[in-house]
Amino acid sequence: MKRSFLVTSFFVAFLPFSLLSAEPSAFGAGDLSNPKPYGLTTGEEVVLQNKKNLRKVVLTTNDQASKVDSLRERIDGLQTIIEGLSRKSQENKFRLKQLEDKNTKQLLDSNEYEKRLSEVTQTNSENIKNLTSTLSELSLLLDNINKTYVTKDDFNSLVNEFNKFKSLVVKELKKTSAVTKSTFGSKSNAQIAKDSYAYYKKKYYTKAIKGYNYLIDKNYKPAYSHYMIGEMKYRRKNYAEAIAYFKKSASLYSKASYMPYLMLHAARSMQLTGDNKNAKSFYKAIIAKYAGSSQAKSAKKYLSLMK
Repeated sequence: MKRSFLVTSFFVAFLPFSLLSAEPSAFGAGDLSNPKPYGLTTGEEVVLQNKKNLRKVVLTTNDQASKVDSLRERIDGLQTIIEGLSRKSQENKFRLKQLEDKNTKQLLDSNEYEKRLSEVTQTNSENIKNLTSTLSELSLLLDNINKTYVTKDDFNSLVNEFNKFKSLVVKELKKTSAVTKSTFGSKSNAQIAKDSYAYYKKKYYTKAIKGYNYLIDKNYKPAYSHYMIGEMKYRRKNYAEAIAYFKKSASLYSKASYMPYLMLHAARSMQLTGDNKNAKSFYKAIIAKYAGSSQAKSAKKYLSLMK
């Protein structure tokens, strides 16, 4: 009986420790900070799930923030490239404008040079012809000298004839100078320019051309004077002469306000004289350099009719 009581007492005393050793993890139930929580209530499970969702949202947000920063860096880089390209574009436009101006002037100078070369060639041909004739005459003279001789009286006669010819030339030059002075009197260059323009407006082209030629001799606004004579030659349909005056005017001052008119009428004159190649070049230059102007519109019209 005593032994039975002791066994029973031991069992009762030992039972709590047995239960604790059989379920040692019972103290961790409901611990949401545990990496693997268990024994959760419904509310705790919702909280745990919310924590998981929140963690995912945080990770996603951080990832998106990182991507946004990366995109911003790329955008900044692209903006820098675009600004560089914009500056480069402006520089290219400026250089293109310079090339257009240079090409226009070179084209005018080239045509003027060709005309002058043609004139010099023609003059040289005439000089060669005259020299050939003179050499023939000298040969005959030498033959005569070899056959006979010149007396002192004959020589003096020749000298007198030469002096008479010389005096006649001097008188003719004085006469020409007197006519010029009587035409313009003591007028100033500015007044002559004003009068010449008035003649031009009234279509008294002969008087106007005489006035502008006088101003060219006096080197008074030679670029404008050449342009005005070119305009009158153009209106009289003397296109070849008009081209020569237009080229001279442009070579003297290529930035004049009347350049669009000059280039258009020069191009038209070239077209009407059969020089279609240079006419097309001038029309294209007018369209590029004076875009939007009435001269550019006319150039487009004439150019389209040439195609």
